[in-house]
Amino acid sequence: MKQSHIIYSIVYLLVGFCLMQPVTALADSAITGDKDVFLVDKQNNKIQIGNILFKQLGIASRYVLHLDHAKFTDYFLSMKEMKCLEGPELWCHIPYPYTQPKTVTPTDLRWLEHDLLFMFKKKEVFGANFWNGIYYRMHIENGVIRGEARAVDLNLLASPPADLEQPPIGDSVLDEIDPDIRWLPGLEIR
Repeated sequence: MKQSHIIYSIVYLLVGFCLMQPVTALADSAITGDKDVFLVDKQNNKIQIGNILFKQLGIASRYVLHLDHAKFTDYFLSMKEMKCLEGPELWCHIPYPYTQPKTVTPTDLRWLEHDLLFMFKKKEVFGANFWNGIYYRMHIENGVIRGEARAVDLNLLASPPADLEQPPIGDSVLDEIDPDIRWLPGLEIR
């Protein structure tokens, strides 16, 4: 009788251990630490625009993003002050205007994508055109978060989304862009 209890105990321990492995593996792959944020031009030149600190919360990570405003120039466009990078185009940061949890997982970077929204503009064009929005669709590759620029009409954010718990910008409103036309088609966080 005792021997069967020992066998059952061993089986339960093994099953429990096997069930815990995927969770442990995901927690080990959580995004952690202090990383630098770069925008990448067509020639693969990198412009460091800030840093981000990730703190692990189980499988998810909470983040604090700090943009280096010394790299940006202040512009007053369409009755708003904007922080813009100067190059062949102005590349203006558009802060996400609503409360959000500032969390990511290795497979869901959407809130971070919403914190790194930009708008491009030709210097000679008057005002801000929020339909010229840039959304970096992100993924993790060899420990580096990489983003590819997508076009988005940022006028979507003019009013709060119906569900504040979910990121409002998704694939259905994103369009491909020609990376040879835009100044900063890439993003890296390393």
